[in-house]
Amino acid sequence: METNRFILRKQNHSHFEKKERTLLTDNEQLYRTLFLEAIDAIVFWDREGRILLANNAALKIFECTIEEFTKKKLFDFVYLENERTCRLLDRLKQMEAVRDELLFRMPNGQLKHLEFTSKYMSKEKYHMTIFRNISDRYQMEQTLRDSEERFRKVFEGSFDGMVLWSGDLKILDINPVAARYFDFERDFIIGKSLQVLLHTNDEKIEKAFYSHLRRLKENGVADFFFSISKPNVTRYFEITSKGNLASNLNLTVIRDVTERRALQEQLRKSDTLNIVGELAAGIAHEIRNPMTALKGFIQLLQNSMKEEDHSLYFNVITSELARIESIITEFLVLAKPQATQFQYHDIRKIMSDTIDLLNAQALMHNIQISCFFDEGLPDVYCEGNQIKQVFINVIKNAIEVMPNGGNIVITIRDEAGDGMIHTSIKDEGEGIPEDKIEKLGEPFYTTKERGTGLGLMVSYKIT
Repeated sequence: METNRFILRKQNHSHFEKKERTLLTDNEQLYRTLFLEAIDAIVFWDREGRILLANNAALKIFECTIEEFTKKKLFDFVYLENERTCRLLDRLKQMEAVRDELLFRMPNGQLKHLEFTSKYMSKEKYHMTIFRNISDRYQMEQTLRDSEERFRKVFEGSFDGMVLWSGDLKILDINPVAARYFDFERDFIIGKSLQVLLHTNDEKIEKAFYSHLRRLKENGVADFFFSISKPNVTRYFEITSKGNLASNLNLTVIRDVTERRALQEQLRKSDTLNIVGELAAGIAHEIRNPMTALKGFIQLLQNSMKEEDHSLYFNVITSELARIESIITEFLVLAKPQATQFQYHDIRKIMSDTIDLLNAQALMHNIQISCFFDEGLPDVYCEGNQIKQVFINVIKNAIEVMPNGGNIVITIRDEAGDGMIHTSIKDEGEGIPEDKIEKLGEPFYTTKERGTGLGLMVSYKIT
């Protein structure tokens, strides 16, 4: 009976051993299949770097057959581009686990960027390293980095101001030009609202700004024009915005058009001067001929009548005819090109001669003219008569805006040290409203009751 039990136990044990061997064989086959067919490259290598075993994915990445691959060392493939690579190889040999990426050179010379995870099996005394080819990803990341760097260079080096902002109007980035336009430090303004940058506390600018945002939302692109006034200067800006450059990202380009606007205004005035000049030539010719006849007959009538008869009327008529003739003369300055002879002149003498001409008129209006000229001023290369005409027009204006008397202070100095002679003519009149200053010099525009607006226009033409 005991013998039978022993035989039964022996048979059962044999059955279990056979089943275990079958399971081990199945697992080994499974692991082998997983190893060979794995998507990631798997390489086994020893401490000296000799390749012991590799799967199909590894052979595909390193572009070798199993025979070629196992004849090499893993380190033969590493591209030693810098000191960091050498340090990483030392870590790979010495540490039990390393995760990093390296550049590898293939047998055909191609470089591949491989990400790897390596673990040292101390019991078996070999390394198992799993590789993944990230060359495409690395190239894409490098392309993105290069693109970002190019954009950054364009953004930072642009001649125009640029502002990146989010949908809730928060400034995400601003280039140096835009920060300089609005006198803000870059670090201070980032994170602030776009409204702070554009000074929309001004009601007029605020209205234009919100209209700009509406058009941007509707059309994807919009622009508007605004100005910022500071003491002694007004700057003009054009703004163009592009919406949804990326998710929640908008771009605004800001151009300072102050100089362009000034040039356009000069061209407009120049065109106006040409038109008025052509008109003036015809008017002056048509008026001067009958004027000559009128003056002649008035003189004959005045000589043939007694002193007490209508003398007041004759004086008024003569005075008004003289005024008409003065206007015609100003017309002719516009209409007829003057013969210019540029020479070196003492600007102080030209001013003194001008004051001598106008001093009697100034005294009649109870006006005192004071002059302050620097000594040793260099001569100025100019057309003397034309400069005198400019001085006459400006000083006459100063006299006429002070009907109750006052002071005119004239200074000629070289105080700026810029090689220019600075002439200043100051009166004590009420001044000109800011909204009217831009119109000065336009044909027939004047703030005086009996003015023609031609004096400053002639002065603009000369200067």
